[in-house]
Amino acid sequence: MTTTQTTTQVQVETAPTITPITAVETENDLDFADIPILDFGTFESEEGKAKLIAQIKEAVEQTGFFYVTNFGLSEDEINKQWALGDSILKLPEEEKLKYRAKLEDGDYNGYRPLGSIEQFPGKRDNWECYHVFKFNPEYQRAHPQIVNEHYGEIEKFHRHVHQNVAYRVLRLLSNVLELPEDYMVKQHEYNNPCSSFLRYMKYHPRSAEVNASYNNTYTRGHTDFGSITFLFSQPVPGLELQTNDGKWHAVKHIPNSIIVNTADMMHFWTNGYLHSCMHRVVAPPLDQMHKERFGLIYFLRPNDDAQLKTVDSPLLKRLGLFDKKEREDLEAKRNIKVGEWVPIQTKKNWTPFDKQPQGQREFQSLFR
Repeated sequence: MTTTQTTTQVQVETAPTITPITAVETENDLDFADIPILDFGTFESEEGKAKLIAQIKEAVEQTGFFYVTNFGLSEDEINKQWALGDSILKLPEEEKLKYRAKLEDGDYNGYRPLGSIEQFPGKRDNWECYHVFKFNPEYQRAHPQIVNEHYGEIEKFHRHVHQNVAYRVLRLLSNVLELPEDYMVKQHEYNNPCSSFLRYMKYHPRSAEVNASYNNTYTRGHTDFGSITFLFSQPVPGLELQTNDGKWHAVKHIPNSIIVNTADMMHFWTNGYLHSCMHRVVAPPLDQMHKERFGLIYFLRPNDDAQLKTVDSPLLKRLGLFDKKEREDLEAKRNIKVGEWVPIQTKKNWTPFDKQPQGQREFQSLFR
């Protein structure tokens, strides 16, 4: 008697393989901006912190840009996030669109498709991104399987940037403004409702001919409308900042650093003292024009219930940037909280082509 055994194979869905991304620095000689480097390895010493306060004070009075190093994340941890972002954005378009953010409602949480913005009349942009908001219950949503597979790693990274990197920058800025050291931290508590988020981003390469038709521009000049932006440095250039003389300068790649810039909320809160710098992304130089350009960025936003009003800073008073009556008039004019204001600005990013750049330059009449 012969017994025949039948084996049924069960297919188990697995997340896509994560592979490292690599890029070599350009050999082109670019006009780099002069940006200070803040070594957070010295933060805990009195002398080190004093130097950091002096450095960040000079930076925010000039361009608002600076680097931070020794911020508590290993090269392997950062590289894993780069690779994860690449893997997310390599998913089939129909899969990514299942997780599209409600952009028209002013909500960034989720996938932002390639070509969402008309960069110039009849010309769409060349970038896409995936956003992960804070790991609080009110921001939870469905994600692709690859995100779910690495959810714990993403949360650890997300919280570290907010609570260990951003909080240190906020403490330094509070010191500059001669406020209690935790003043700005209290405006950006991780567990409070706010729209801070992590962005995995990819610029798709274009030919030299197509780039020329876009004036060699990937992203037009703009300011960021949050509080502070944290951009992990990578080898493919393109980011440029505009100095006070109106000239554009490239931002140099420094390995294992974060490029940090203060944004519109800080500008509003300090009546222009903390600089929100115009910046843009241009096409990479010829030796890297064929490369995908990746972005790993954390956008820090204030608590939703924070008010857009000038802070009561001794420094601002001495500089003539704080006037009680002017503050009351501005508060009456604005009469809006951050949680109401941010979605309005987000929606503006999905309207038809506008020659004006995004960010605070568009809203000077309201916030001056």
